[in-house]
Amino acid sequence: MPARRALFVAIACGAVAAPPVLAAPAVSVTDMARWQAQAAHVSIARDTWGVPHVTGKTDADAIFGLMYAQAEDDFPRVELNYINAMGRLAEVEGELELYRDLRMKLFIDPLELQAQYRASPPWLRKLMDAFADGLNFYLATHPHVKPKLIAHFEPWMALSFSEGSIGGDIESVNLAQLEAFYGQQAKPATVALASVETGLEPEPSGSNGFAIAPAITKNGHALLMINPHTSFYFRPEVQVTSGEGLNAYGAVTWGQFFVYQGFNDRLGWMHTSGGGDVIDEYLESIVDKDGAWFYRYDGGLRPLKAVPITLPYKLANGGMGSKTITVYYSHHGPIVRAQDGRWVAVRLMNEPLKALTQSYTRTKARDYTAFYKTMELRTNSSNNTVYADADGNIAYFHGNFIPVRDPRFNWKQPVDGSDPATEWKGLHTVAQTITLFNPKNGWIQNTNNWPYSAAGANSPRQQDYPAYMSVYGENARGLHAVKVFQNKKDFTLDSLIAASYDSELTAFESLLPPLFAAYDALPAGDAQQLALADKVALLRAWDWRYSLTSTATSLAVFWGQELAELAGKQAREQGVPVVDFLATQKVTAAQRLAALATAADKLQRDFGNWQTPWGEINRFQRLTGDVVQPFDDAQASLPVPYASGNWGALAAYGQSGKSTTRRIYGERGNSFVAAVEFGPRIKAKSILAGGQSGDPTSPHFKDQAAMYARGEFKEVLFYPEDVAKHLERRYRPGE
Repeated sequence: MPARRALFVAIACGAVAAPPVLAAPAVSVTDMARWQAQAAHVSIARDTWGVPHVTGKTDADAIFGLMYAQAEDDFPRVELNYINAMGRLAEVEGELELYRDLRMKLFIDPLELQAQYRASPPWLRKLMDAFADGLNFYLATHPHVKPKLIAHFEPWMALSFSEGSIGGDIESVNLAQLEAFYGQQAKPATVALASVETGLEPEPSGSNGFAIAPAITKNGHALLMINPHTSFYFRPEVQVTSGEGLNAYGAVTWGQFFVYQGFNDRLGWMHTSGGGDVIDEYLESIVDKDGAWFYRYDGGLRPLKAVPITLPYKLANGGMGSKTITVYYSHHGPIVRAQDGRWVAVRLMNEPLKALTQSYTRTKARDYTAFYKTMELRTNSSNNTVYADADGNIAYFHGNFIPVRDPRFNWKQPVDGSDPATEWKGLHTVAQTITLFNPKNGWIQNTNNWPYSAAGANSPRQQDYPAYMSVYGENARGLHAVKVFQNKKDFTLDSLIAASYDSELTAFESLLPPLFAAYDALPAGDAQQLALADKVALLRAWDWRYSLTSTATSLAVFWGQELAELAGKQAREQGVPVVDFLATQKVTAAQRLAALATAADKLQRDFGNWQTPWGEINRFQRLTGDVVQPFDDAQASLPVPYASGNWGALAAYGQSGKSTTRRIYGERGNSFVAAVEFGPRIKAKSILAGGQSGDPTSPHFKDQAAMYARGEFKEVLFYPEDVAKHLERRYRPGE
């Protein structure tokens, strides 16, 4: 083989004087006059919690003000989301982020986004223009704010970050495998896959969505629980209103101009991650022919498309370097790894213009028919949707973008890319997907679990749908939710909140009996039996409920974590969720007992007593405005009773990063939470983890923290007269 053909990946490295920074142009008199004229049509009212209520003459005016207000609250997070979305993180963070950038640039091309911006309908271009103008006006009027990279925002950038999920479809591509494939010059077929991890999954990202029909509410109005489980501070709370019918309240992902999870005066929507199978992998058979790469398809050969991608990155000395990596595409999508001597292409939804259209237009829907019409765009790819409205309807959509596939294939695994039968055959209509509309039981729940328990006995039937329609199984939160909602009546806002914060850790209902059986099987007088007697007695007497004073919660959680470390690798190798695997007979009695001894020893070592109350261990702390939060046992913190969603806690609370402290400090779980009643007038309550602002000097940096830790909600100020009674400041952008 000629030497030039032996390089599966062409990499050119060099140094450049500076990154291709989107430098801030000098603000022209014309631009400043235009921005000031638009600002004159915008009012921002900050209530006593710092929540911005933005009002504009037109939708574009309102978007202009919304972006300005977001930048006031946390410009670094706004900017970071676009740095990441456009694959430019290494320009700020250095070479370690090169392959994260490459992953984004496999799908995101600024030239294509610019073309889509130009092809957008005029109404949407106006909104994208307002998006950029609002951020640029903020930067122009706040010269002390120094962007890390993006000193000037362009309207087309809104298309790079158009859906709002905490982890979009692109992030499903494994970074370690991507780097293994493109980061060396060996044949990809020889590249080993990433090693199997042990332990629990990190605190689950996802959400709870609950809808209650008027028939089982006290006031005869539909109720909706909006409970995203994201990293804390991922979304602030806003209201954005215009003279053109926009009036949306809820959580907006930093840098986006639409309310992602929330409600208007007629209806509400809650997205929960994990619908159907929306991403597929294709095994491509690669052929080296006359110095070029081809792949087999339908009995013939097709040329791979080779695309050089340049990746600038920050050097340790502050200068800039760059690396150009040639990446490959089949007609299925980009090549992202190798497996069994073949290359793997990934196919996923990449429709930014339609996705942005759907994300915005659903916020203005006035009834179920209009909301359903937005769903027919079918670009809300990574989410389910739980819905309720003022007409008394409740509904559920399991996924929204579901390709039609041949059900003979196992779509959970890579399929043969050479076989035309594995091609997508269009998209399922919304009516063909798994949906619910006003089920007889009067409630709907989704906890990132399967839809076959979404409405109890009135749930969809698994046998009625192809397997790829729903790829997740049941989880402990789903089992918990069914317990909470079945056969209940007379729901109010407060009782819905109480149900959503029910303290049972349902997973231990199935996890603990095998432990007790293992203990009971020990010989009388056995040393291990004597050593564990008081630990087992504590867990036997426990009702599976967390509280600040519960010592059993501490022991159970530490035991579960230790058991997951022992058996997690085996669970992943068998493709079984770790918590589910822990309840099976494949985990030995010896492992269960050893994990309990280790857990008790760890509690004793770290806290001086294996019977330490949960509230002494599980804490809330917000010290800085950093995106990655530091934690310090020596600094002040608040006790929090909630627990990880892995164990079935509906009010999820957990640490997702590697712990460097004795205590557990929450980073992910309940973040923005809201309960809404759709009567003649909206009634709603909400709470944020910490507070509205990312500035540690702001009074709204952590003014909601103590309430959050207690599960106490604030009243949502939805109507102008209510905002006026609780007004901190009213101003126009630039003032």
